[in-house]
Amino acid sequence: MSTDPVDDRPPRLALGMYKRFLLAALVVVLASAATVATAALLEIKDDADIFLGQGGGGLNKATKDALDDVDAGGPQTILVLGSDQRWIDIKDKNPVRSDTIILMRLDPDRGATAVMSLPRDLKVRIPGHGTDKINAAYAIGGPSLSVQTIRNLLHIPINHVVNVNFGGFRRAVDRLGCVYTDVDRRYFNDNNPPYGGGPDYATINLRAGYQKLCGQDALDFVRYRHFDTDLVRAARQQQFLSDAKSQIGVGKIFSDRKALLKIFGRYTQTDINNSDAILRLLKLAFESAQKPVQEIPFPGDITGDYVTATPEHLREVAHDFLNVTRGASTPKQKSSASGSSRSGSKRKSKKKSSSGTLPAGMQKAGTGAEDEAVELAAKLPFAVYYPKAALAGASLQTDDSRAYDIYDRGGHKYRAYRMVIKTDDLGQYYGVTGMSWPGPPILDDPSERRQMVGRTYELFYDGSHLRLVSWRSGKAVYWISNTLSRTLSNQQMLALARSVGKIR
Repeated sequence: MSTDPVDDRPPRLALGMYKRFLLAALVVVLASAATVATAALLEIKDDADIFLGQGGGGLNKATKDALDDVDAGGPQTILVLGSDQRWIDIKDKNPVRSDTIILMRLDPDRGATAVMSLPRDLKVRIPGHGTDKINAAYAIGGPSLSVQTIRNLLHIPINHVVNVNFGGFRRAVDRLGCVYTDVDRRYFNDNNPPYGGGPDYATINLRAGYQKLCGQDALDFVRYRHFDTDLVRAARQQQFLSDAKSQIGVGKIFSDRKALLKIFGRYTQTDINNSDAILRLLKLAFESAQKPVQEIPFPGDITGDYVTATPEHLREVAHDFLNVTRGASTPKQKSSASGSSRSGSKRKSKKKSSSGTLPAGMQKAGTGAEDEAVELAAKLPFAVYYPKAALAGASLQTDDSRAYDIYDRGGHKYRAYRMVIKTDDLGQYYGVTGMSWPGPPILDDPSERRQMVGRTYELFYDGSHLRLVSWRSGKAVYWISNTLSRTLSNQQMLALARSVGKIR
């Protein structure tokens, strides 16, 4: 948990993940704003004044000079930077690096609005300063050098910069009623033996399972980077953004916009610092409102302390970002540190495993999951489903699995459980969840329904990858969750769902 000792004096340079929620708010508007566009445009002048009156704007001339000009009404690329600077860093004059880096492309002529995260440990050439991690550009030369570095890397125009603070992220999440998200495993660090990671790691204490995350817990979850990789962290942030976007409607954003704009203005710096510029950008957002949001995964290898990408992959991802279409294909992405690849997870082998009925890379599970299900069933008023199949090399995390209470937004209590399974890949966990809450937001809007083994399953896709497979039994709902980076293939996800047994 990051410290913020002087709450009323937040550092003007921003911390990473709040930028995500600023994007989430904008994405929500993009996805739904057509219904309120006329009314909103009538009040933009007042809203812009609220934002600017709280100190929004404020980036220096060097940053503005580094940006690319854009024709009025033309497509725009926005760079959102969040630094890891805290109040203590200002006092001690510590160097500050960008904690998270996101590009967003607004182009109403395309089939979607593109959003792409750049790994903070990406190995790049920083103009005038040699080779380093991309987040060092911010420490050396602030937003202006970050703009130059990213433009040289991807050869794309960057028209605007937004710098955001973690205090604003916490306040915006709380203001909007918090976000339900699927916490894939136990996240814990208190900087004390035997679990502590030392003073360089933020404290965190989150149990596994689907739950509502508010301010500080949400920030801890999206910022975590202790026992996983930069690519897994980006996937975790993308999951939270997707959940926030799906749960917070444009009506909430619009009706509460004045309070949100005060938060954004107080905790944000940007070159978009006058009413006309804000008006042009929001008009572009409204024109893009009918288009879906398309995540463009960044292609990268984990090699030592760096994330690296080949020139070919950089050209491909830049092309996909500038020419995004609905349902864009996923570029190659892999992690040599974990010995597996995202592209590898997409392989759809028809070959059967030695067990005869399971896809390649899977095997029959031992008795551990069944034993755990028996213990969980003793604490719950409904049946417990458990997987009888497993990914090869995976292991059930009995210390992370649990039964717990969950509350809906009306305060009604339900019972739930989570079984956590760790794969061989660093930071990648899949799991089984069940609960008596019949309508958790995660199960809204399935992509497909399918009959298998006499049961109706609901399938939820992230692009071409299955992220969830759910089913209902009695008064309870259940689902299999893929890993954060979707490393289980679609066949493996379906095989896990077909394999489940039941206790009770």
